[in-house]
Amino acid sequence: MLSDKVITLIQNMNRVIIAPLEGLMFLLATTIFIWGLVEFIWKADVADKEQGKKHMIWGIVGLFIMVSVVAIINIFLNTFSIPEVQTQYLNILNIVNFLA
Repeated sequence: MLSDKVITLIQNMNRVIIAPLEGLMFLLATTIFIWGLVEFIWKADVADKEQGKKHMIWGIVGLFIMVSVVAIINIFLNTFSIPEVQTQYLNILNIVNFLA
């Protein structure tokens, strides 16, 4: 279906570009969520609590988007029978599978 050169290019793009960006985006979304949680718990003012709620909501939205992106990438790779390349970066799905 796809030539070996195209498969290698896609695998390298996934390993070098996409996988590190996935990890960075998961980290960013988690940080925003935790930041909002801390704001919500420690702030006494109602306006500050609302800001904390907004940060938590956007953190959850970001995490949902990143899970969706990972799923779409995996669907693409499986559709074209492109084998996944193990990366040296932390993969959130491996952590979830390990904990389950």
